[in-house]
Amino acid sequence: MEFIRDIFARKAALRQPVISFEFFPAKTEEGERNLLEKTIPALKALQPDYCSVTYGAGGGTREKTLLTVDRLQRQHQLTALFHLTCVGSTAEQLRAVLLEARALGVKNILALRGDPPGGGEFRKTEGGFEFSYQLVAFIKEMGGFCIGAAGFPEGHIACQEGREVDWDRLKAKIDCGADFVLTQLFFNNADFFRFRDYLARKGVATPLCPGIIPILSAQQIKRFTALCGAALPAPLQARLEQYGDDDEGCAEFGIEYATRQCEELLRAGAPGLHFYTLNKARSTTRILRNLKLAGEAANPAA
Repeated sequence: MEFIRDIFARKAALRQPVISFEFFPAKTEEGERNLLEKTIPALKALQPDYCSVTYGAGGGTREKTLLTVDRLQRQHQLTALFHLTCVGSTAEQLRAVLLEARALGVKNILALRGDPPGGGEFRKTEGGFEFSYQLVAFIKEMGGFCIGAAGFPEGHIACQEGREVDWDRLKAKIDCGADFVLTQLFFNNADFFRFRDYLARKGVATPLCPGIIPILSAQQIKRFTALCGAALPAPLQARLEQYGDDDEGCAEFGIEYATRQCEELLRAGAPGLHFYTLNKARSTTRILRNLKLAGEAANPAA
């Protein structure tokens, strides 16, 4: 298994984008079977550079996250990124989780503040961390891991001081040891370019990889953007309104929209594309085929 920072360096030398997929631990046994037996094998055929697995609010899916990470690495021989949050854990509890991950051969950690279970206001756990830069520094001090951080092209929804303040906080995470950045989903590439250029002026050379979500339905994406604070540009929102409850038509439009979005990002020098797959293979597969970035093993019927 590779360090993700080395993957970015290797692919940059080849002038090729880093392609990665994100999964979440399923809530049901059927969902888990579909993820492990259908979605992951189908997307593995696209030959991604690595895959990531979310941690769940408050770390509530830790065991399932570790199980999925272990399956990705041992069964599928895919480099995996393990999400870790500050929520509800002391520093010593986080150390224990990191040691457990290390014992499974995990080399890559996405360090996040995280969201409390059930939403609401984040509250620091006594003996734990309040900010993700503290978690980054803690993991860095432990050694042996490549560390990723989250970036927000439109600013974090909880940051009331403005997006530039939020971007400065991301630079602090990088200064504490983050090796690469994955961004929150967004639909207006101008937001990403503004974010990237601001950090470049601050001297940041760390890879900033845009996060892409294929739209599956109008209602779904409205719910997601309301939760994370990402904006739906007016022309995009108008198109979604036209589809109404036609999820199939909306998904086809989502594939086309994401394809165009990715094309522009890659032309402008984005170091890679990180797909929020929602544990589905179809849209991500189609987008990568449109971009001619699907691996040679990709199955047309996947």
